[in-house]
Amino acid sequence: MTGASQDADDVPEIDLTDPEVLRDPFTAYGHARERSPLARLMIPGLGPMWVLTRHENARAMLGDPRFEINTGSFLRPDVPEDCLPYMRTMSEVDGPAHTRLRRLVSPAFTARRAAEFRPQIEPIVEDLLAGLPGHAEQGSVDLLRHFARPLPIEVICELVGVPESDRPRWREYGATIAAGSGRGFAEAIPGIMHGAKAVIARRRDRPADDLVSDLLHLQAEDGDRLDDVEMVTLVWHLVLAGQTPTNLIANAVAALLSHPGQLAALRADPGLMRPAVEELTRWCGPTLLSIPRYAREDVELCGTPVGRGEPVIAAIAAANRDPRVFADPDRLDLGRATGPQGHLGFAHGPHFCLGASLARVQTEVALTALLRRFPDLAPAVALEEVRALDPGTWRLTTLPVTL
Repeated sequence: MTGASQDADDVPEIDLTDPEVLRDPFTAYGHARERSPLARLMIPGLGPMWVLTRHENARAMLGDPRFEINTGSFLRPDVPEDCLPYMRTMSEVDGPAHTRLRRLVSPAFTARRAAEFRPQIEPIVEDLLAGLPGHAEQGSVDLLRHFARPLPIEVICELVGVPESDRPRWREYGATIAAGSGRGFAEAIPGIMHGAKAVIARRRDRPADDLVSDLLHLQAEDGDRLDDVEMVTLVWHLVLAGQTPTNLIANAVAALLSHPGQLAALRADPGLMRPAVEELTRWCGPTLLSIPRYAREDVELCGTPVGRGEPVIAAIAAANRDPRVFADPDRLDLGRATGPQGHLGFAHGPHFCLGASLARVQTEVALTALLRRFPDLAPAVALEEVRALDPGTWRLTTLPVTL
């Protein structure tokens, strides 16, 4: 990741307090990308961070062992002491420890296993869609509140084997986590961990065709097995990370409603759904910025010296619209051929999203069923008016539609 020498004072700055950056991050990051492959991200309360704006450099950094994820990469909520052993999730583990965990759990998260879960996801989607007309208020339904937001936790409950009697509590956990960090989030964590322990204990006694049973099978068979703390940590983290489809599905629906030609093409050819999900993830995926990495040593990024311990972020919003990789990148094209490098919507390298295959299948099922059931689906408000001004996540605050 070297290049022509560039003085640190010459790199562009991106201010996350700037309303225009919050309103249209794709344009703001795009301008920075075309000026320089490296910029400075000014974050209130956290100080400046280096940010890579071009696909090649961002992808390289995400796979470079000289940059590590550590406890400084995350805002850690205040939780009871007995929860602390389970707080260090796989996202915070690097090096050989991460490689070991990844090797042990990856068989439960393959694309093939995700496809096998599709028949369990489809009835959940259909049930939520069947209930939408009953949620109508003044002629419109909030698709985010009544479909995209509850769907992931319903899927997680099915995949990990949560009994029906416990699901109302898990639905509350999902809603709290989907709402973001804060006091409610911290208060929900002990309950999620307790629920994870209960699910694991139940499946030890009564295995089934679900994710926890898969993991327990791996635990029993592998000589270098997951210990009980790692099992609980993985299951509760699945609840946390498994909310990604909420914003991906909502963003995808908003994008399709804003591009009637693309929507018509997708309706005419359901076989287009799989590449469509990839393009929608590239074009309007919820992740704007990667989790910060920290330089393990003094390094050079794009010709600029970066000191040991300095934070570096990949601008996913800029990399996924880099014209060096994607032709006419600001155009939504559901038939776009995926190149050899592809988008970075699920990150890259050792910390590539473990649940990416599940998120893809869930999004495919959700969009397919939604468009089939409601051929007259239309926005009930101007969608730019319900966009959240969130510096890290491209998302909606609500998605009112007419059915």
